[in-house]
Amino acid sequence: MPFPRQEPEVTAPSSPAARIPPCSGRAVVLEAGDELIIIDPQGEQVSDLTAFSRGDTAEYLSSGRSIDYASKLFLSSGDLLYSNRSNPMFSIIEDTCGRHDFTLTPCSKKMFEMLYGEEEGRPGCEGNLAEALAPYGIGIDRIPTAFNVFMNVAFDEAGKVSVLPPLSKPGDFIRLRAEMPLIAAMTACSAGQSNNFSYKPIDFRVVRGGADVTASALA
Repeated sequence: MPFPRQEPEVTAPSSPAARIPPCSGRAVVLEAGDELIIIDPQGEQVSDLTAFSRGDTAEYLSSGRSIDYASKLFLSSGDLLYSNRSNPMFSIIEDTCGRHDFTLTPCSKKMFEMLYGEEEGRPGCEGNLAEALAPYGIGIDRIPTAFNVFMNVAFDEAGKVSVLPPLSKPGDFIRLRAEMPLIAAMTACSAGQSNNFSYKPIDFRVVRGGADVTASALA
């Protein structure tokens, strides 16, 4: 099965959204109060999201802090996503899917070799996030556990982890408000198991003060 990879590009001017092609990533620059809307245009497609403080990129989006303070594994509308320094980074203000993961690390070249048996693994979300964040001096070893938008991960009573097809339908979205100035990066995930073994795009918009500023936010 081919694994399409193209350079991210903004969609036609008639659409306010930007599109991340399959198996690639994109970074955006956000101001405090900006809304980042991540959209699954075709359904059953995961997007790995991470973020770093623009004031100090040593401060990053933290799975452990966010889950600890929420006291639950599955985060949705009304929940906060925290940094490693316990500062709010995002508020989830609207969520039409309701199921995301914040436990599994981004897919990677080595993961494809170990879990999928690929002789020469693709860069995966880890590599695509690192490529998108490279202009900000953020390398691959600094990519943390991402907020895996639309990813459907289940845990049984014995603690066994299962990655199931996403519950997202075409047009489902999550709307997050930046609580500090951020550099954020997203992907259209490259892992077959996470996406029901299909590779589709992810759309996104950035809204500031009610106005669409997607084009100017693109990093």
